[in-house]
Amino acid sequence: MYSIFDLLFETPSYSSVYVISDSEMKELRKNQHQEVLDEITTQKVRLEDAFKAQLKHLEEREKEVKKELKVLSASKNK
Repeated sequence: MYSIFDLLFETPSYSSVYVISDSEMKELRKNQHQEVLDEITTQKVRLEDAFKAQLKHLEEREKEVKKELKVLSASKNK
């Protein structure tokens, strides 16, 4: 069985370091920002589509309820 000290001393205390130029760093950041922007745009489109679908459903349901209410009001008056 391992103790916390075994794990501490078995794992190397160094990690890989990568050196890139400023222009590569700028390109990397630009790409990351573009990916985030693309995801935001995709999410907006999905949300707008979902909103439109929900709105259409509610409008149809509203028409049905109004129609049923008219029928019930007309039969009550007779």
